Parts: sequence; C-alpha cells; structure tokens
Amino acid sequence: MKTVYLDNNATTQVAPEVVEEMLPYFHELYGNPSSMHTFGGQVAKKLADAREKVAAVIGATSDEIIFTSCGTESDNTAILSALAVTPEKRHVVTSRVEHPAVKVLCERLAEKECRVTAVGVDAGGNLDMNQYKASLSPDTAMVSLMWANNETGVIFPVEEAALLAREKGILFHTDAVQAVGKIPIDMKKNTIDMLSFSGHKLHAPKGIGVLYVRRGTRFSPYLIGGHQEKGRRGGTENTPSIVSLGKACELATQNIEQESRRVRNLRDRLEREILSRIPNSSVNGGKAPRLPNTTNISFEFVEGESILLLMDEYGICASSGSACTSGSLQPSHVLRAMGVPYTMAHGSVRFSLSIYNKDADIDLVIDKLPPIIARLREMSPYWTDEKSCRTSL
Repeated sequence: MKTVYLDNNATTQVAPEVVEEMLPYFHELYGNPSSMHTFGGQVAKKLADAREKVAAVIGATSDEIIFTSCGTESDNTAILSALAVTPEKRHVVTSRVEHPAVKVLCERLAEKECRVTAVGVDAGGNLDMNQYKASLSPDTAMVSLMWANNETGVIFPVEEAALLAREKGILFHTDAVQAVGKIPIDMKKNTIDMLSFSGHKLHAPKGIGVLYVRRGTRFSPYLIGGHQEKGRRGGTENTPSIVSLGKACELATQNIEQESRRVRNLRDRLEREILSRIPNSSVNGGKAPRLPNTTNISFEFVEGESILLLMDEYGICASSGSACTSGSLQPSHVLRAMGVPYTMAHGSVRFSLSIYNKDADIDLVIDKLPPIIARLREMSPYWTDEKSCRTSL
C-alpha cells in the first residue's frame, strides 16, 4: 500500500540530494572540525560553506548563525539568554498558541521567577495586536512569538511586532520552525533579534537546529563547554547534519517561490473538495494569512483520532488538532484559544503538504475522507443530519 504523507509539519522526508551530501562525513571526512590538522581542517571548511547556505535562506550573515540540536533547544536558548543578559527584567511576552517548546518553558518560568503575558488570538487565529502592544512594559525582557502556527499555518505579523518591541528596547525572538523554507524571509529587512528553525521541517535530518542571533545582540550561551560556535554553544559540531542542512537550505532557497505556488494549489484544491463534499466542516484560520502547505479542517461531531485511524487504513498520514491522541479529553490549545466550539475542535485534522506531494495524493484523500466522516457520524450519538444536530454535550 502506498503511503500518502500529509504530515509534513511534524517532519519531512530527507531530500535525496541531502542524503547524498551528508554521507561522506560518516566514513570518509570524519575528522573533528576543531582539530588543528589538515584532515579536520577540510571538514571545518565544509562547515563554513554550510553556514553560508543556512544564512542565505533567511537573508542573514554566516556569523549570525548558531547550530543547535533542534528547534526546541534554539527556542529555549533565546528566551533564557534574554533573561540572563537583562537580570533586572522579569517579564516575558508570548502568545496563547505557541509550540510547547516556548509555551511550556514560559509556564515553568511563570511558576518560578517571571511574569508571563500570553497574548490572545481572534477566531481566525490572528494575533491580538492591541493586547500585544498593551503587554509591552519597561520590565519586559523578551518577546517570543511564532512566525507561523504549526497547527493552522496562520502567519503572525512578527516583523511589525519586532519593530514595536525594538522601540521599547525589548529583545524579540521568533520561532520560525514552520516558516523557514516555505515563505520568503529576509533578516536584513526587519528588526528581529533572534530566530529559531529546525532542519527536519525542510527536508534535512532530525537532530539539527539553528538559532539566528542578530549581530550586536547581547547573548548568553545555554550549553557551556568548548569554543565551538564562537563560544556560543559548546559541544562538538554535528558535521553530517550541519552539512546536510546547508544543502537543504540551498534547495529551499532555489525552489521556494515555485514550490510554494504548486503546493498552495494542491492545498487549496484539497480544501475546496473536502468542504464541498463533507457538510458541517470548516477550515480553522482559513481567512488569515497562512503557510502555503497547511490546512486544519474541523468536522463536527466526530473525533479526530478516529478519523486518523480510518485514514491510516488507506495509507493516509495526517495529524489531529485534538490532544486526545495523548490521552487528554481537551482539544488543542491552539483551537481553544481561537474559540473553536468543542463539537468542531475535537474533530480537527491537520493536513500539511510538501514538495513531494502530487495530485494523486490529494485525489486519494478526496475519495476516501467523505465516507470516513459519514461512517463516524452514523456512530455518533450527537449527529442526526447535516441540518439538525444535538448541541448539548
């Protein structure tokens, strides 16, 4: 059975060109790039080349790039660094829809040492800019807002938000894990101080991340050790993954406009057909600016976990916007923040596409999903028909 993979916001296939690029660094060019000898020195040159390619995908310079193990490490490093370099400030501003890499850290900080403001969103998933502006105070050390939401694909106005923070002398970080490689980013044209992204979201391997730190930004390392990354992140460099990330970023830089148009067209066709064929369905964040590859669709009076299990029988891979897959009866914190009714939020599915998806993948979902939803609704005690539903749960 063919696998139709539509869960690319979770992770992506490593590009064949990326695999080919990294293989020599396991068995031929295995030297430590920090070594003084020529064998290690040639590896150091390859790391420098990769750093240039990584910087290029976000319009940065190579000395502004710090390699980490993942997006979570990058997010944690940025926030903790801001608090370390401004010990007189104990306030962090974030949003209610952040990835757990930021959300959970901020919750821990709020329990121990900081005041945290989580800015809300409207029904479309758009950031409440009035609340954001009001949240900035002289005590604010850091703002951390995602560039694009991992569940809905909704894009935040982070460049505008960063400018407002800069005017008040506040450091600004963005979790751009879902945005890099999907939409154009040019750090020369904004005032963002720090930016995080992860290799496995743009066809590089898992276990490699990036923290961009704007030149001149005060910074405190999270991992303390050797002199690697100019003393900003200790630990021997993950050479194969860094080199592979350089290749992945090079490919993304070359293909971003063409592929975003093609992928967007596939996404839009999927949405149109699903909404036209399945009653009582809606797109979460569908009217907001979104990533070209992401759609989050709710189906009333069914469970997202059940949808996923039945789609899996046909080889269709997606993810649920409902946290029921982790044993919770509560829907996604993102959909709750948007005010999506429980009867819809529990039945949400995220489809996230990549450059490797084809029309045939979309055809299969369009063919199989409507009868799946109809079958589940027939078993639901809350569903009667598309015009009359019991709403008291």
